[in-house]
Amino acid sequence: MKKFICLLMSALLVFSMAACSNNGGKPEDDKSAVQKIIAEAQTMSLEELAKKAIEESNGKTFYGVGNSSRGKSALPLFSEYLQSIDSSYKLDFEWQQPKNNKIFDQLTADGLKETGTFAMTLIQDGNQIESKMVQTGVLDTFIPKEWAEANGTTADAYKGYLPLQTLNKVFMYNSTGNKVYTNCWDFVAEGEHGLFMDIDSEIVGKNFLYMLTQDKYAAQLKEAYEKLPSQKQGYFKPVIDAMDAEAKDLGLGENGKYALAWIKLWVESYSAQTDDGPICNILVDKSATDQFGLIVYSKLRSVKESESVSVNNIKVAAYQDGYEGMGGYGYCHYLFVTDNSPLPWTACAFIAYMVETVDGFSAWGKDMGGYSANPKLLAENEAKYNHSKGGYVDGVDTFPAKNDRGYEWWLNEGKLVVEDPEYCAKVAFTVGSWIELLSKFKG
Repeated sequence: MKKFICLLMSALLVFSMAACSNNGGKPEDDKSAVQKIIAEAQTMSLEELAKKAIEESNGKTFYGVGNSSRGKSALPLFSEYLQSIDSSYKLDFEWQQPKNNKIFDQLTADGLKETGTFAMTLIQDGNQIESKMVQTGVLDTFIPKEWAEANGTTADAYKGYLPLQTLNKVFMYNSTGNKVYTNCWDFVAEGEHGLFMDIDSEIVGKNFLYMLTQDKYAAQLKEAYEKLPSQKQGYFKPVIDAMDAEAKDLGLGENGKYALAWIKLWVESYSAQTDDGPICNILVDKSATDQFGLIVYSKLRSVKESESVSVNNIKVAAYQDGYEGMGGYGYCHYLFVTDNSPLPWTACAFIAYMVETVDGFSAWGKDMGGYSANPKLLAENEAKYNHSKGGYVDGVDTFPAKNDRGYEWWLNEGKLVVEDPEYCAKVAFTVGSWIELLSKFKG
């Protein structure tokens, strides 16, 4: 009965999500005023949208909100772009970045107004976006025409959210000692305590654990386990065997027990931290011998070299010869227009500017570890910033850990575990409840 209920809940959730296309697939008469503007905007080029934005927002104030602080760096560039079309254009702007996952509460409250404060948002955590923002009608998806064409589709045909970028969090370890990590199971071995943002502080970390139970990634965990030496396999085998019944109860695939074993060992052992920045600062100090973490790759950009601190005090696990298994996980920043947006044309133009131009994406694209979902822009961005040689100084490979091998490498060789909002929502009730119990009794 327990298994049946779990499967039924999952099936209902998947059905409800499958029934929703962009902006709910609503008939024209049922669409909100903003959704009707979006439908028209999806037929326009960036230049056409820019002219609409100029008409709508000249002399006004644009408010955005997002999980990334870099929106405030992108807005002045957008304003300059509009001024290049009309020199008399003037836009005041403000960008907010709520902490501690409060963005959902803030957008929900703003959504109760007839006309909201926020014109658009840049937001992460596909699971909560679906359940709290999209299905409730707070946010609407806008797919820019030229972005869709670059991805070989049309705005109307594309299903899903609009991603600004995929970010990667990667396993990296302090290399000033003798310890090495050659397999993703090494991170959950006896005595290991990885530095990791607590899953209740940043929910995308919980989505990472959800994704491990998907058949593809569970199979990869099994493959990595089978490449361990027999002595290490012996340590993990009792835990894996113990998870067999749990995996069946949760309706997981044949390799689900490997995923649950890794998750259990990880949740019970990681050292909870409040932010990736402090984790990076710890790991790059020579005093952090034999410590490791799972953190946003781009944090290495801000390391200030000194006698005790250096990027060369760490290694990116997946870059090491012979490393087996997942090298980290990837999650998206998604762009939405609020359904009660005070400046919907300007919001659409700003969104198109960010996902279609190198300048618009530059607030994020200038650093490694962030990958545009627009293949044309992805190539143009790399041509400009050359992240594959991000660790070179005056032509010398000085900081190898900063040489980003690129999105395709991370997907394939790096075995990046990538967030799938549908799957996360599907297992949030089942696997999510199981993880909650692990967290409750941690330590």
